[in-house]
Amino acid sequence: MQYTNPKYTYLKSGVYYFSKQVPSDLRHYYAKRRIVLCLKTKTRIHALQSSKAVLAKLEDYWLKLRIKDLDVPASHLLNDSLSVTAGMPTMEDALSLYLDTKGVGRSALFYQSARRNVAYLNKATGVKSLDKYSTADATQFRGWLIQEQGLSTSSVSRVFSSVKAIANFAISELGLSIKNPFNGIYIPPSDAKKRHAIGLNDIRKIQRECLHVDDDLRHLVALISDTGLRLAEAVGLHKTDIRLDGPVPFVSVCNHPWRPLKTPTSSRSIPLVGVALRAVQRIMETPSDYCFPRYTGPTTCNSNSASAALNKWVKQVAGNDCVLHAFRHSFRDRLRAISTPVDMIDQLGGWAVQSIGQGYGDGYDLELTHCQLERALVGQPPSTAT
Repeated sequence: MQYTNPKYTYLKSGVYYFSKQVPSDLRHYYAKRRIVLCLKTKTRIHALQSSKAVLAKLEDYWLKLRIKDLDVPASHLLNDSLSVTAGMPTMEDALSLYLDTKGVGRSALFYQSARRNVAYLNKATGVKSLDKYSTADATQFRGWLIQEQGLSTSSVSRVFSSVKAIANFAISELGLSIKNPFNGIYIPPSDAKKRHAIGLNDIRKIQRECLHVDDDLRHLVALISDTGLRLAEAVGLHKTDIRLDGPVPFVSVCNHPWRPLKTPTSSRSIPLVGVALRAVQRIMETPSDYCFPRYTGPTTCNSNSASAALNKWVKQVAGNDCVLHAFRHSFRDRLRAISTPVDMIDQLGGWAVQSIGQGYGDGYDLELTHCQLERALVGQPPSTAT
């Protein structure tokens, strides 16, 4: 019985070979026009099976090559500003990763700021995957913030810091081999006025008014004036943070669910002296568990509202150049004036340590810091007399 060779095969020296011409549209992928493979069998039935398997693999591979060579359907309709690479996270994805990982225990303001800054970016440049952002996009974003949003350069710098941090975090966590285009973008020098310390005479004037008015808002100002507390740290205090029963009265600054701390070094104990001690004694007489229930509760600490009200009052008393945060500058100056060691000043103010050595040991005890604060109160404590 006469048998023909299986399709795409031929015999050579009794051994079957597979032979197929390369399709014309794929010849640029090959060095030769025809594919010839030894099937390593002398049996017709085995040659038939092998040739079908080889042909199937070739057809599958050729299909992939053809798809690869195809233009993206309707690519001329794509908007470059909405370009997203498949499998690459967008800035929105990066934001979700950032908040889910680094937002644990952070305040609502942390979430609001991050979301607002990414929304700014999307409005300025369109939604893109991280690999599609360029340096030109970053400079366009900078210009949009200044010209369209009317932000000051100091505000632009804060927005860029946030966006850079979000992108950097996603690139690092996801192991992406891309650069962060928001790094190294020039931001014009800050146009904000340098914040000056409040002079001692103005401090005394404000403290006298605090003692005279003697309400919760003035207690807050008095507390800040002689402790150097940040406004949010003071507003978010619970009465369990106040210790008046020991030899040295002090306030403990620690994390709370309604008010996390700004930095790890913010956790500290500050002796209570001067009008700060008087204010705390009055606060402890109130019925609430929170020192300032007007602004603080189990889930919230609205220091922004306190800032608006108190800054207005402080300016009325001591002039337009005086703001609450300047009390921290004054606090440092008053301690510096009596040659207080820098590391003690940093400890009391909750500032970041300036050297590795400052991070060793347990720091200064309450008795020492109390003595320094007593000395720093230059002159007699203010009286309510005008």
